[in-house]
Amino acid sequence: MATKRTKVKRLPKRGHYDRPTIDAILDEAILCHIGFEVDGQPYVIPSLHARVGDVLYLHGSAASRMMKRLAEGVQCCVTVTLVDGVVLARAVFDQSINYRSVVVLGQARLINEPAEKLVALEALTDQLVPGRWADTKPPTRQQLKATSILALPLDEASAKIRTGPPGNYPEDAEEWAATWTGVIPIAQAVGAPIPAPDLPKGVKVPKPVAEYGKRFSR
Repeated sequence: MATKRTKVKRLPKRGHYDRPTIDAILDEAILCHIGFEVDGQPYVIPSLHARVGDVLYLHGSAASRMMKRLAEGVQCCVTVTLVDGVVLARAVFDQSINYRSVVVLGQARLINEPAEKLVALEALTDQLVPGRWADTKPPTRQQLKATSILALPLDEASAKIRTGPPGNYPEDAEEWAATWTGVIPIAQAVGAPIPAPDLPKGVKVPKPVAEYGKRFSR
């Protein structure tokens, strides 16, 4: 449900407030940007995220200024954006992109309970590559201590989506008929996995890694 803070004002028809739409965008994205303020100075920092139910988990170093500030309960804004295409119109004013984005507003909660911290770290690990947690060494007690995990509720979230062709003005069709107009699709390209220099011979590439490119095929 839209709130006063999350309701899309510019081109409101592009706004979406249902959780399935919001969740799908958050789950597909592997990078978010976190906005917050310190002593009157705004910052926007790229980070990793993972959604588990109604909570968006964020993580960083326990020494991070961002994590310390957010743990104080200040208001923050988390955004993700997926770019799907460049939209070329006849008029410069109407150039655009096709995209799917989500904005989450609220106060994050610092997680101190080790069990929930591990749940969050597993989700963050599998957000990058599904199933990766089960195939890797778990964090040590010292590593857990050095890592901060924040939980941001999805109580205030909205999605904004643009799809389709350019919105050309009919009056431009004749004079600018020779101008190419349409959409250039954009998709993330995933290359073949590159083994680490110290990987022993004979270690096979796990299926989730080998098939990682399927995650971005639309």
